Amino acid sequence: MKKQLANYGMVLVLIALCLLFSLLTIQNESGTGSGVAKSIASRIEAKYSQESALLIVGEARKDSGDFAELVAGDLRNSGYSNVSLVVGTPRDLKLALDQLSSEGKNLKAIVASGDSAKWGVTSKLAATYPRFADSEIMVPSGKMRSVFLSPSNLEAVISRVVAIAVVAVGMTLVILTGGIDLSVGSLIALAAVVGALIISKMGGGSASGFVVFLGFTGAILTCGFVGMLSGWLVAQFKVAPFITTLAFMMMARGFAKKITGGFTIESLPDAMTWLGQGKTLGIPNTILILLILYIIAHLFMSQTRFGRYIYAVGGNEESARLSGVPVKSVIIFVYLVCGLCAGLGGCIQASQIKVGTPNIGVMFELYVIAAVVVGGTSLSGGSGRVIGTLIGALIIGVIQNGMNLMGLKQFTQDIVLGAVILFAVLLDKARAGGGLGAFRKLGFARQAGS
Repeated sequence: MKKQLANYGMVLVLIALCLLFSLLTIQNESGTGSGVAKSIASRIEAKYSQESALLIVGEARKDSGDFAELVAGDLRNSGYSNVSLVVGTPRDLKLALDQLSSEGKNLKAIVASGDSAKWGVTSKLAATYPRFADSEIMVPSGKMRSVFLSPSNLEAVISRVVAIAVVAVGMTLVILTGGIDLSVGSLIALAAVVGALIISKMGGGSASGFVVFLGFTGAILTCGFVGMLSGWLVAQFKVAPFITTLAFMMMARGFAKKITGGFTIESLPDAMTWLGQGKTLGIPNTILILLILYIIAHLFMSQTRFGRYIYAVGGNEESARLSGVPVKSVIIFVYLVCGLCAGLGGCIQASQIKVGTPNIGVMFELYVIAAVVVGGTSLSGGSGRVIGTLIGALIIGVIQNGMNLMGLKQFTQDIVLGAVILFAVLLDKARAGGGLGAFRKLGFARQAGS
């Protein structure tokens, strides 16, 4: 039983968290889809003439935005020529209402759904725009559903988790040797900046996909070199990993800011988004990269001699050395891999936002370390699994996303995540010391000693 809990305990925690946030985020949401859009359009056609001024509202990159475009399209196809469409943010809606008011139009109806139906501009329309006090606000009939389980939200969870999980592969190897790498957050920024700079210099906004590939490759190799240098200092001079990587954390962030002058590199090609936003065979490229990376890492750690060397170095470095394990090479290798993974994570994030900025990746190292520890890898080294790290990254992502959906303030989220990390460390100590009984024995021993 204990072995099964050790192997699948974090999976059960992940499932429990998903169920919890699924229940806590159940809301009455207005319907969307082509059928509902046609129904709303039919209601308008039956009630208002084709000359009536109408406003259709939806939120950008959400189901309500697609719904708004469907309704507007149906109405225009039916001969309604005075239809205004707003797909954006509350500010965009306010600007549209200001313009309609200044033009003196008599707005007959506003169609809104999803989050756009809850915007304050819509709910306080009569008070803000007395001219539109008699305008009908039409919202599709809704149904109870979990916001957490919506396809768009699950995609958002995966999108956030990908970069953490990718970097956590390299961090897992480092921690398995008993080390730590605090520089990964800064390396993410360095990769984003170096990649964007190469692309900008070799073509800018009209650069080809091959140029983007070269830029990302250069960025990943740059971070790999920094990681290898960190590992060499740790292995050759026995410098504490914490201090070594702390220094590189500061230097990498400094170089990223120096390269850009502290500004963001923009005017980048659309081809740059293929890595972080594109799809292959209908599957997001980020998910494919994540699956391939974790399969390779799992097979490497479980099926190769060098993978066993990593566990051996973390278990007992001196014993590993006496057994013929190339300890220095192993340490340099894991920091090299960690740097490469951080570089890939930086390229993914740069691709997702289509800019190169030195300000991304702040505090990222803490999320990555938390994912590794929550996934069951021991901070003292020698124990853990790469697949566990993926589960840990998903747990961190689900917790953050769930708290965002519940509207918790950032400081509250920091407290919760800090508590999760502390619990994971205590759990690690309990496993290493023989379970919770070890804590009780330790407490009795301290009382006796006092």
